[in-house]
Amino acid sequence: MSEIASLLPAAPDLATAVAGWLCRLARERQLSAHTVEAYGRDVRQCLAFLADRFGQQLSVAEFVALKPADMRAFLARRRAEDIDSRSLQRAMSALRSLAKHLEREGLGRASVFGALRLARAKRGLPKPLSVADAKRVADVDLRAGEEREPWVLARDAAALALLYGAGLRIGEALSLKRWQAPVGGVDQVTIVGKGRKVRSAPVIEAVRKAVEDYLKLCPFTLDADGPLFVGAKGGRLSPRILQFAMQRLRGALGLADSATPHALRHSFATHLLARGGDLRTIQELLGHASLATTQVYTAVDSSRLLAAYKAAHPRA
Repeated sequence: MSEIASLLPAAPDLATAVAGWLCRLARERQLSAHTVEAYGRDVRQCLAFLADRFGQQLSVAEFVALKPADMRAFLARRRAEDIDSRSLQRAMSALRSLAKHLEREGLGRASVFGALRLARAKRGLPKPLSVADAKRVADVDLRAGEEREPWVLARDAAALALLYGAGLRIGEALSLKRWQAPVGGVDQVTIVGKGRKVRSAPVIEAVRKAVEDYLKLCPFTLDADGPLFVGAKGGRLSPRILQFAMQRLRGALGLADSATPHALRHSFATHLLARGGDLRTIQELLGHASLATTQVYTAVDSSRLLAAYKAAHPRA
């Protein structure tokens, strides 16, 4: 914790408090490493701005005494840097969380963060692939012309098949251990998702076959407790490698830039909904904490129906 505090642009007492807050987010609230990193970055940027504004690094007492004008100046600076509304909302969420931590620890009440309200960021709709394109992404033959070893192509196909076939996040798929491989009679995988929430996802036969094909070709002896998907040297596969694979597939299939590995998860949910899946079931399969997060897919399906109507109906 002292190492974290030493990197913060704040007086020692505030830096120590911020470090304690970040540790609490990770250990007690069990937020993902990405979320903790993003919150820490947002707070560091705010503290650096305030240190420049006041000509000195702020203490706890000075931080809790901030005025609305100080925070409006920070938000204005961030907007001038072309930061989008969603990122600003996250920054304010981080600062409010820090303020609550300070109050809980008896260090003072920073009322400024409760007084500020940002316009709600417009949530963009997910951009799913078509059913045909989502299936073709896991087709090894599409990348047969690449100068890559067959086992690498099979590995990428298996991982991408899990994203679409089971609705996994890329980090969830790559965190699977060898003993969790959905092969043979195993028809589901158990994942620890965001917020350390555990869920089970069914795995269909086509996905199981893709994983089995990869394991048959993989040149490494995989330890039961080691990663299921490995890189060229046998270590855990980097998400970036899978993103590069999807980038090459976009060229082969003529897909839009929005066709990312995460878009396969969107496709999983959208296609289930289009075929009569109920929202509660889809929520459980995706591991969403709130049904409101899952409901965005109803808007996607409605927008596609409307687009089809306008394109085909003679009176549209």
